[in-house]
Amino acid sequence: MSDASITPEVTGGEAEFGDYIALLKPRVMSLVVFTAFIGLIAAPVPVHPVIAFCAVLFIAIGGGASGALNMWYDADIDAVMKRTSGRPIPSGRVGAHEALALGLTLAGFSCVMLALAANVFSGLFLAFTIFFYAVIYTMWLKRWTPQNIVIGGAAGAFPPMIGWAVSTGGVSLESVLMFLLVFMWTPPHFWALALFMKSDYDAAKVPMLTATHGRRVTRRHILAYTLLLAPLAIGTGFTSIGGPFYMAVAVVLNGLFLLGALRIWRRDEEAAAADGYKVEKSFFKLSLIYLFAHFAAIGAEAGLHHFNVGGW
Repeated sequence: MSDASITPEVTGGEAEFGDYIALLKPRVMSLVVFTAFIGLIAAPVPVHPVIAFCAVLFIAIGGGASGALNMWYDADIDAVMKRTSGRPIPSGRVGAHEALALGLTLAGFSCVMLALAANVFSGLFLAFTIFFYAVIYTMWLKRWTPQNIVIGGAAGAFPPMIGWAVSTGGVSLESVLMFLLVFMWTPPHFWALALFMKSDYDAAKVPMLTATHGRRVTRRHILAYTLLLAPLAIGTGFTSIGGPFYMAVAVVLNGLFLLGALRIWRRDEEAAAADGYKVEKSFFKLSLIYLFAHFAAIGAEAGLHHFNVGGW
């Protein structure tokens, strides 16, 4: 078990409200909220605006609960990584047991309230997602296998399916495609980060692909997953959640993403280190735009569809 679970309740300063917000990983939560919202509005069954607002709010709280549980368990890892050493628990501003209590409380609250506000299936789906991220990924996969990001990426890919389930009460091909879009995007996104943050993962002894197989293998994996992602993303344009606008966005962005992956694949390690991994950092930034733009395009197509048929 992680050392975080037995971290003494010592503090390096009095906790502020912002420290508890930081426990919820607001940047990750924003992705959860956005993709869940797009999944909800892309679904063919209209949802009352109040129910939609409440559903997205409870999904966001559930995402925050996952973040708090992750930070509780990973406090020992966070303490030795430059990128995460300033987080509330390793810095001593928030006790590990406080983070655990907050995470469990928010998890229970969000799942029950989503079930009551929308439907039981979506509430159970949210509960499974929190469990997957906190237990399957954080407690098991992350420290055990270099495929941690590949399998664990499912946790971040479930929100659009939950949003779809809020509207329809179930799962469909379209919601699975949105899941796969995030799922297949996650490895190249995080492996690009790992290429220029390798020392952090080495210090924390996290079996990231860069640490277990080296940067050369990681570069090949980024290209392989990008080659699989591109036809999936473009093919989604031929389904009910796609359309001409989505297709234009997908073709352009996947072309750029493929070019970026090819540049990374061709890179010599010495040259990459010499220029500060500029290509890898650019690809990482592009990956953020990539996912946002694809889901924004799905949302735009949903808006156009509902406008054309006379409103929600």
